[in-house]
Amino acid sequence: MSGRTHAGAITGIGEVPVRRDRSRGVLEIAVTVASEAMRDAGLGPKDIDAILMAPCFADPWFNADLSFGRLLDELALRPNVKMSAQVSGGGSTSEALLRTATGLIESGEARHVLCLHAEKFTSMSDQAGFDFFATAGTEHNFEAPYGMLYNAIPALTARRYMFETGTTLEHLAHVAVAGREWAALNPNALFRKRITVDDVLESREIASPLRSLMLNMIGDGGSAFVVSPTRDAASVTPTPVYVWGHGDALNRYSFAQNRDLTDLGWSEAGAKAYASAGISTSDVDIAEIYTAYPIFSLIALEGLMFFDRGKAGEFAATGGLAPGGDLPMNTNGGTCSYGHTGAGVGVAFLVESCRQLMGKAGERQVSDASVVLKTGCGGAYYDAHVTILGKEIR
Repeated sequence: MSGRTHAGAITGIGEVPVRRDRSRGVLEIAVTVASEAMRDAGLGPKDIDAILMAPCFADPWFNADLSFGRLLDELALRPNVKMSAQVSGGGSTSEALLRTATGLIESGEARHVLCLHAEKFTSMSDQAGFDFFATAGTEHNFEAPYGMLYNAIPALTARRYMFETGTTLEHLAHVAVAGREWAALNPNALFRKRITVDDVLESREIASPLRSLMLNMIGDGGSAFVVSPTRDAASVTPTPVYVWGHGDALNRYSFAQNRDLTDLGWSEAGAKAYASAGISTSDVDIAEIYTAYPIFSLIALEGLMFFDRGKAGEFAATGGLAPGGDLPMNTNGGTCSYGHTGAGVGVAFLVESCRQLMGKAGERQVSDASVVLKTGCGGAYYDAHVTILGKEIR
């Protein structure tokens, strides 16, 4: 392998279980994950130089509090913190947080940066939550009014992709089943009861051809991580995770304006990430593919060159993405089983990536994992981001 390790390393992580529990406050979630991440890194409030926060979609009041520094007081971070800011990229917020944190470190503006997210969809009514999630990130003048909503987007994509490649609905069901197998091993997942392919195919059709067990499910949750200088990481914690490389591609805000609904920038972003890290797909032990629906997982895996066109579904049907498979994917359970926590769901995938490399994943620990490929995408797939993380410094 060649390439270089970037300026930042992740030294601590924190997470709360994803639940739909109105009794747990969003401030409680934020303080819990932040405190856990600092403790995991062996750092205290006086060690933190900057705090970066993902937005909270469901609670505008708390979201404003985040922007105005409330967590500085709640976490006893004053007067050491030089910057308190909110960073957002929708489902790619984790990449925005990580890149901003490493930039602060590389510039010398900060040494240890705390990044976090907390979300509480149960502060909204069920209908308001569903309405928001159905339209956020879709074009409001010419798409959403005519039915181009979130469940319609993957349904349209699945129809086209299945027509072009011969992939079947059963293949998509296998992706959902693999995610639930991982979630069954994850105490922080929203849904942990194992399911079968028949369960998925017999669940209610929501947007043809997609069934209800192929859809992401929103929940309350939160996660956090601490970024430290690469040169200091091993002295901070015995299990740092190093940033090896990044790759990015920007699509179009309006989903219908994409020229190819079955590409979405993954080949471009993946090629850049592999070159930046100096690796190939054969070096990757785990793929943490943040997408909200199984169809987009298959498209991403192929765009990232793990499989030839139309072959990812066949691989899923062999159990290759599930525990014990040749390419473990979404080891926290993915959005259909771990749950979708808004802008911070990508942070949860990043935390899971680090947990695996730190050897802290418990029953779902992938043996000898040393390299993880983690993705992020925001809105109606308006961007594609790939981050390569490694267990060793290079």
